[in-house]
Amino acid sequence: MLETAKNVLLILSALFPIVNPFGGSPVFLALTRHYPAAARRALARQVAMNSFVLLISSFMVGTHILNFFAISIPVVQVGGGLVVISNGWAMLKQKEEPDRGREVQKKVNLKDIFRNAFYPLTLPLTVGPGSISVAITLGANLAHHLGANLLPILATVIASAMVAVSIYVCYGFADRLAALVGESGMGIIVRLSSFLLVCIGVQIMWNGVSALIHSAVGVAH
Repeated sequence: MLETAKNVLLILSALFPIVNPFGGSPVFLALTRHYPAAARRALARQVAMNSFVLLISSFMVGTHILNFFAISIPVVQVGGGLVVISNGWAMLKQKEEPDRGREVQKKVNLKDIFRNAFYPLTLPLTVGPGSISVAITLGANLAHHLGANLLPILATVIASAMVAVSIYVCYGFADRLAALVGESGMGIIVRLSSFLLVCIGVQIMWNGVSALIHSAVGVAH
């Protein structure tokens, strides 16, 4: 159990800063600002569940899937980075609209709310290519270190569940943050978060491009 606890802490320390549910909560709120609070929390719960499944899948079978399609992690980083840049740029250019409160919320079709639960709210805005590549790498390493499959699976489930709970809390109650900082403060936070999202996407893409360049140079030599 001590080994399992150590690996839970290892996974959390590696994943939590990359998933960053605190930083993602203003982005989530900006994309769901016209939703009623109850619908926003239900959507946050679905995003948290999707994130849990995606992280577990990346840990368990991510390496096998990439090998099956002959896709390398740097390629995933380049593609995912482009998607993150696209979403961040779209949010950065988005014009601010006045808050029309209940009038807009009544027009929201609750059946359509969950259409965006996986893309883009889960992938790539919450669990992006950076998180997936880290999860794939950790999953491959933990299995080798522990030998038996039960302990790494247990550590993975516990750590992923803790990350998912933090996502739900930060996203589901993002409106409390908006109430504290005010409408103008929230607008500033959203713009900064959008810009940081573009920067994160560029960094993720550059990591992939750099790895591909080094690989090509190594093959040439």
